[in-house]
Amino acid sequence: MSIFDAILLGIVQGATEFLPVSSTGHLILVRSVLGVSDANGLAFDALLHLATAAAVILYFWRDILHLLHTLFRLFGRLPANARDVMLLKALIIGTIPAVVFGLLLESYMESTFRHPILVAGVLVLGSLLFIFAESRYVEGRKSGVVRPLLGLKVGLFQVLALIPGMSRSGATISGGMLLGLSRSEAARFAFLLSIPVILGAGAKKYLELATANTAVDWTPIAVGAVTAFIVGLWAIHFMLGFVRRHTLWPFVWYRVILAGFVAFLVFFG
Repeated sequence: MSIFDAILLGIVQGATEFLPVSSTGHLILVRSVLGVSDANGLAFDALLHLATAAAVILYFWRDILHLLHTLFRLFGRLPANARDVMLLKALIIGTIPAVVFGLLLESYMESTFRHPILVAGVLVLGSLLFIFAESRYVEGRKSGVVRPLLGLKVGLFQVLALIPGMSRSGATISGGMLLGLSRSEAARFAFLLSIPVILGAGAKKYLELATANTAVDWTPIAVGAVTAFIVGLWAIHFMLGFVRRHTLWPFVWYRVILAGFVAFLVFFG
């Protein structure tokens, strides 16, 4: 893998992990177009995941410290803000479905669903979910309280992100909107909910790498990770600002156009 390929893949991962366009789907498509080999692919994927996890942790560090403070107060049997307690429980419970289904379906999703034409199909299906969420959304809706049951339901939407082409942020933001959250609150909860899953995925791949005893060229991998981290910070900031003023429709059109372009390349390229 060249430095140019690493930078390009880092940009793709950093941006598409947090924009509702599917990071896995884009990485599959870009790798296919560039003809990037799978050599050191495990190490590269691990560092990209850890880099984007670091980006969202840094961006929400105040929220995370506040939630940890709430957790320690609960362990110490001290009074804690009821809204913070509910958010903490919602995040913990909402993480469980992705962990369970991720462990059960990871090998299946990484083999069967990685063909470009299947990614294109899922891009369109994800767009239909966005359209449905927007059709049910009431403009001017105030942010609701994120209760544990709502967290579990949004967590089930996050499971859809296991399918390449769906998008973790898109599925969870749409799910939050359908369950009564405002766009901005749904996006904030979606990003917080993504932290343990992205961090866990990166750590799991890194452990697999550590036990593989294979030679790794760390230079392009490090360059790609730093790129993903910087672009990821931008993407989070952009998306949180975007949903305060706009709908998900621009991403619907982008996904449909991209799916059509991929299908054209597969059948006529």
